[in-house]
Amino acid sequence: MRIGIVGLGLIGGSIAKAIKQNTEHEVLGTDLLESVIYKALLLEAIDGRLTDESIGQCDIMILSLYPSATIEYVKDHQGDFKKGAFVIDCCGVKEAVCSEIQPIAAKQGFIYVGGHPMAGIEFSGFEHSQENLFRYASMILTPQTDMSIQDMDLLKKLWISLGFNHVQISTPAEHDTIIAFTSQLPHVLSSAYIKSPSSSKHKGYSAGSYKDLSRVAKLNESMWTELFMLNRDNLVKEIDGMVDRILQYRDAIKNGNEEKLWALLHEGTEQKIMIDG
Repeated sequence: MRIGIVGLGLIGGSIAKAIKQNTEHEVLGTDLLESVIYKALLLEAIDGRLTDESIGQCDIMILSLYPSATIEYVKDHQGDFKKGAFVIDCCGVKEAVCSEIQPIAAKQGFIYVGGHPMAGIEFSGFEHSQENLFRYASMILTPQTDMSIQDMDLLKKLWISLGFNHVQISTPAEHDTIIAFTSQLPHVLSSAYIKSPSSSKHKGYSAGSYKDLSRVAKLNESMWTELFMLNRDNLVKEIDGMVDRILQYRDAIKNGNEEKLWALLHEGTEQKIMIDG
């Protein structure tokens, strides 16, 4: 197959490299930065440049852009996609994106599938992309209800071939509800945590706990601001719940209530054991 990739940053670049490393598919790519395209060509992460003319020759189009840019790209190129081709976005929110793109797909005759690769590091850009970024990761897909089993099987096999060990089928609403907890809330917590005045004195006093909680405080502010605002209702609900729970711990400690504190800690332990199976 011929696969087009729009946006060769961390995710798009890693997808390109993984396809080239693990499959025989041809990859065409493009990016806002000419230097990134040249580097991708030089490193053989892509076979050629994706142009407006070659979009219609691609069996699969993968859009690795911010949500607003993804929607704008589809609107601008809606008549260029090959009839029956798959168009998959990689955005971290789904309802805001899917609701805009699906009507266009139905009108233009291409197959749109929302996607979200659950992988990443605290760095961005093509220079940090890697062919094994998705090893053992989960790929979330939000297909339309009338999508055929054959088409779903084809996409599942593609993502598994790139290193993903699980393809999770979801709806846009379910995705956004759960992702507010599993991805967005941890980034908010990490960003707030690292702002403690004590953070500047951590050297010599920190180990795994500090590293785990502070790692994603280093983030792409533009991207995460857009993701948070597009999923604000779900995220605010998670933040409110976290604030309520944190206050329970604070009150127990402040009041010297050892029994209450033990119970809160025990509940957390039991919950962790239960969800991890």
